[in-house]
Amino acid sequence: MNAIEIRDLVVRYRRGWGKPPVTAVDGLSLDVARGAVVGFLGPNGAGKSSTLKVLMGFQQAASGSARIFGQPAGTLEARRRIGFLPEVALYYPFLTPREALTLYGQVQGLGGAALRSQVGSLIEEVGLAGKADSRLATFSKGMLQRLGIAQALLGEPELLILDEVTSGLDPIGRRDLRDVFLRRRERGTTIFFSSHELAEVTAMCDRVLLVNRGRLLEERDLGELSDSLRRFWIRFRGQEKPEEVYPFPVEFGPDGAASATFHERADHLGGLEWLRARGGEILDVGQSEGSLEEYFVAAVGGPTSEGDRR
Repeated sequence: MNAIEIRDLVVRYRRGWGKPPVTAVDGLSLDVARGAVVGFLGPNGAGKSSTLKVLMGFQQAASGSARIFGQPAGTLEARRRIGFLPEVALYYPFLTPREALTLYGQVQGLGGAALRSQVGSLIEEVGLAGKADSRLATFSKGMLQRLGIAQALLGEPELLILDEVTSGLDPIGRRDLRDVFLRRRERGTTIFFSSHELAEVTAMCDRVLLVNRGRLLEERDLGELSDSLRRFWIRFRGQEKPEEVYPFPVEFGPDGAASATFHERADHLGGLEWLRARGGEILDVGQSEGSLEEYFVAAVGGPTSEGDRR
């Protein structure tokens, strides 16, 4: 049984009298396996937040279905197994982190010494130990984000659903929270998160799901995607003239040196052998890992046309 199953999901929003509704999610289908860490990627307005709201039961679908561990999304049985962090979380400013987490834990049905112990451990784990009894009104956005992550972890949920998880965090905060989630992954927790920080996706994910205009564009294993983005290159100077045909694409620079780029390691090695057999002077060889950002931009193919998609 998958942690998340979505089938033909459609979400629409009304825009006022006389105006047709806008479709935010348009026939989306996807699966997230138990124990996986999956990045949910897409430009602003691609339908990511609307999908997460349906999974939490905050938004009703126009059609289609969404299930959490086999249970209909939004039901009490499904929610009990989820830790959720919204894109914008609001807290009572007069509470302290200790008080806020205790309150949220009690709402979940936790209590007693077990709750006190868990609250203390989470405050320390997310880096708020020195601020455990300070009022939230004095907190920065990054500190509030740390609190939100602690709240999502209350009760050791089987599934974490996180909307823009690193929002407001500086590089140190991102590294610290990345470690928190990687520890949960080692325990078998399923993590499904949206993010604009592609570096976080690279560091944390097993798979990526790319959506745009409410539809799934691509589903890729991160290791396979990284392999497909990797490029191998050779800079050389050979006896062949520029107009002669090479068995691979070649570009000539103003200094007379040439360069060739290969998608596969085997082709790269074959190009080296071909050049050496013909007396080519190898100036440099190497590989580049490619850019997840460039892949993202190329796959999306431009901005979302409807600014009020969600």
